[in-house]
Amino acid sequence: MDKIPLPAIIREPAGTWGRIFLLSGIVGILAGMAAAGLEFGLHVGVENIIGRFTHVSGAGVLSFNKWILLLPAAGGVIAGLLIGWLCPQGRLHGTNQLIHAFHQNSGNLALRDPAVKAVAAVGIISFGGSAGPEGPIAALGAAIGSSVARGLNLSPQLRRVLLVSGCAGGVGAIFQCPLGGALFATSVLYREPEMEAESIVPAFVSSVLSYSTFMAFWGFGHYLIEPPTRLVFSTPLELVPYTLLGLLCAGLAILLSVTIRFVERRPLRLFALPRWAFAGLGGLAVGCIGCLLPQIMDAQYHFIQNAVSGRLFALPETAGRSPWEWVALFGLVAAAKCIASALTVGTSGAGGLLGPSVFIGGAAGAFLGALLNALLPGVFPEQLRESLIAVGMAGVLSAAMRTPMAAVVMVMEMTGSYGLIVPLMLVCVIAYVVGRRWGLNSTQVQSASDSPVHVGDALVHLLKNVRVQDVMTRNWPHVITPFTTLGEMICSIPSGSRPVFIVLENSRLAGVVSVSDISRAISEPGISELVIASDIMTAQVTTIRPHQPLYEVLALFRSANHNVLPVVSEDDDRQFLGVLSRQAIYQAVRSRSEEMRDHLHREHAGIATIEQDEQLYQLALCAQTPRPDTIQRIPVPPEVVGKSIRETDFRRHYGAQIISVQNADGTMQCPPDVNAPLKSDQVLLAILADSIPVNAGPDSGKSAD
Repeated sequence: MDKIPLPAIIREPAGTWGRIFLLSGIVGILAGMAAAGLEFGLHVGVENIIGRFTHVSGAGVLSFNKWILLLPAAGGVIAGLLIGWLCPQGRLHGTNQLIHAFHQNSGNLALRDPAVKAVAAVGIISFGGSAGPEGPIAALGAAIGSSVARGLNLSPQLRRVLLVSGCAGGVGAIFQCPLGGALFATSVLYREPEMEAESIVPAFVSSVLSYSTFMAFWGFGHYLIEPPTRLVFSTPLELVPYTLLGLLCAGLAILLSVTIRFVERRPLRLFALPRWAFAGLGGLAVGCIGCLLPQIMDAQYHFIQNAVSGRLFALPETAGRSPWEWVALFGLVAAAKCIASALTVGTSGAGGLLGPSVFIGGAAGAFLGALLNALLPGVFPEQLRESLIAVGMAGVLSAAMRTPMAAVVMVMEMTGSYGLIVPLMLVCVIAYVVGRRWGLNSTQVQSASDSPVHVGDALVHLLKNVRVQDVMTRNWPHVITPFTTLGEMICSIPSGSRPVFIVLENSRLAGVVSVSDISRAISEPGISELVIASDIMTAQVTTIRPHQPLYEVLALFRSANHNVLPVVSEDDDRQFLGVLSRQAIYQAVRSRSEEMRDHLHREHAGIATIEQDEQLYQLALCAQTPRPDTIQRIPVPPEVVGKSIRETDFRRHYGAQIISVQNADGTMQCPPDVNAPLKSDQVLLAILADSIPVNAGPDSGKSAD
């Protein structure tokens, strides 16, 4: 294999990665600005609406207030009307939107749906609804990435990459966890702990810039939830309570999933109510719960922050509370948050469950810490109680979203608790294994092999990794000069073939001459000695470079509608190096397929049974497949344009049986319509009896032989 010129080696990857980095960075900045705007709306809305009537960060309970009761209902009605009016078909919410777009819609996610639902989420949270802004901003960031890709008319592959990058930016900013956001976006697509490999690096770039943009508005140097001290794992005995915490987190994730599914399916089927009315009833139920436990209206983790820092236990209204009262409070808040979140998100379609999952996990950790203190006072240190809250946040998130690795990293970044990696790993794995069956994202597929996106990955990777220079023909036998006569070209055509002649002038590409060009030139006797190659050649030729992957070249073959393409130098588009034929690409793919087939049989011997059954099936159908070398692709001869296959009688006049007609757009007519007029831009697939005549009519004695 020839050495690749250094500029080409640098240029091709640098150009590709440079473009991806630039686009991912733009998406990240836009996602960070969207997250900052959403956060500003929440601060203003919560402070001036529900924050005027209750303190969601305190430990107070049983505080009836008509505004607490009615505001969530009003928020539900407003959100229901907004979504029903602007996006009536949008039934998916939060991360489900982007997962469905990735797997089922070629990375297309319209901006309007997520934008409307993000605005509705701010409204419903401001009115006291139990939902989170994190799911909507994840979907909005993904929609921003998809919109950028569509605006630039990028391929579906790049569209999906930017979709994931936008999600990473949104989550990394709103949770203040750039690494965790990237890991979450690339792993939330699957139920199994897999990652979307092609999107990892762009997701990192987007998340870094999104986080930086967001923090530029809200200030650096702080965590989303800050423990009073540095939390660490100090003794193996702590693994016992952490194991219990993992099981508890799995149970709460299951409760959250079951309630959201029940609310979304059962009541909507039983009662023929409009969406806004149902959202209002759901909000009224949330208001009832909020009068008992106002903490469930907290969407900004103030209650969890106070529990971690210990400020919750020093409030005047909590003086004299027994340990068991704290157990009851945290346990009720965790369970009630599950129900209230299902009632809010399941009825209105606004808000997300990503944030509530983190809140519920923190309440679960606080519950277990209070329980241990009530059962065994003084046995466990105060730091363990704080650590259980932080680790619990990751546990429910791991099971609910089926993202154990991302959950570990996200909570470490959100709290700065890097010393808790061991218990985080334990709790997240336990919660994931026990609760993953009931995960919240119904649009997730099992693994990458189950996604329509990855159908044919092996073939695509092969075509992307094999270069033109690996399979090109360097010594093309059909090379002529501009002065080669038509008769000389006809005489040099091998029997049964339709070659492309490469016209070279001083070893430089001047043009090409196809058999179709020769056929059009033959119109009267004696002309073959007068016409030369330069008279009939095509000078404007589609060319390819040695370093191009076969995956790119296939699109050129389709657009140019040729069987071979000239290969020219990387630095000079007229320096001829050889040709690449469609047949060479096919042989390379077939050779690799045979190699993979051999490996498959060695690893999985039972697979051979399927091949045997296929052979029996073909025999049962009496399938008589012709030899591959007898099937040719023939441009429609000029003299039969406008005539049908039946009128032309190809079998008798041309010795060819037409089995299919390929249209200019690449679609196939199989079997062909024998009565339809043939067009000049069509290609015929034919079984040849011997050879193909190249002259203008069936009565001429000249042929391609």
